Amino acid sequence: MKPVIFGLSGPVLTPAERAFFAECEPAGYILFKRNIVDRGQVRALTDSLRALAGRQDLAILIDQEGGRVARMGPPEWPAFPAGPVFDAAYERAPMTAIQAARANAQALGVMLSEVGITVDCLPLLDVSQSDTTEAVASRTFGSDPMRVAALGRATLEGLAEGGVVGVVKHMPGHGRAKVDTHHHLPTVIATDADLKIDLEPFRTLNQAPMGMTSHIVFEAWDADRPATLSPIVIDDVIRGRIGFDGLLMTDDIDMKALSGTAGDKAAGAIAAGCDLVLDCWARMDEMVEIAGRLGEISEASRVRLDRAMASVGVAKGDFAELIATRDALLARA
Repeated sequence: MKPVIFGLSGPVLTPAERAFFAECEPAGYILFKRNIVDRGQVRALTDSLRALAGRQDLAILIDQEGGRVARMGPPEWPAFPAGPVFDAAYERAPMTAIQAARANAQALGVMLSEVGITVDCLPLLDVSQSDTTEAVASRTFGSDPMRVAALGRATLEGLAEGGVVGVVKHMPGHGRAKVDTHHHLPTVIATDADLKIDLEPFRTLNQAPMGMTSHIVFEAWDADRPATLSPIVIDDVIRGRIGFDGLLMTDDIDMKALSGTAGDKAAGAIAAGCDLVLDCWARMDEMVEIAGRLGEISEASRVRLDRAMASVGVAKGDFAELIATRDALLARA
């Protein structure tokens, strides 16, 4: 098994993809809008991925946050609220907001489980600042670390009840980035003391099964390398100070925040201490390059992957009732 999660080019596996994936055995896959048509098609696609891998516990990921980040949407599936909705509700009624976030995430889990998706890249534990890039600020649970952690915990619990693994992101914190990592490499100049605020939600939820790195340079820790490629940040901060021992994947290595070839970035992330590389865009030449640069998944990483996927249970709850419960709670708040 290669320590990489690959994207797919369309709503069905192409013959070239099928042959390549059978040979290189990626650890998992991630779906985007280009892979989504309707319930029957998505279920058939995920079933084909499991059959190809020969594993029922295959990690099949999606970014289904709500708001602007939703790969599955109307008219086939309902729209979901983003993090700021729960942040605003928490301001008025904290416990009600937490219950709403849990019901929302459980509904997400039930919806994803129905079509065979096993991992949702949620929740964001990034602590917003006044100048956080809109690409992140429009998705977070706000600027108070305790609130972010409380709503993040409810989201992880809800996803688990819905039969899906959650991924805490973007470690060790994306809230101080002033530019979008899809296009630029942010540099954070905050002091180590200031950055304790950013670490707090991740420390609180350090038992999460999966986490995702951020492509950000933190001058206080490693002025030369973004977190994804920094053994200092991964070993000392994420594994050490945060205490996270779950499966650590990169954010998409195709983002412009990282430089170099796809193979260079993938090999660099694994060398730095990431368990898995996330490569989303299904460009065959780049996937072949990445597979050629990566060895087999390490024993420690395979243990973390298996442990995370073992936490996936049977989805519980009625989708419509969970949505109604969430909406009633938000209205009450």
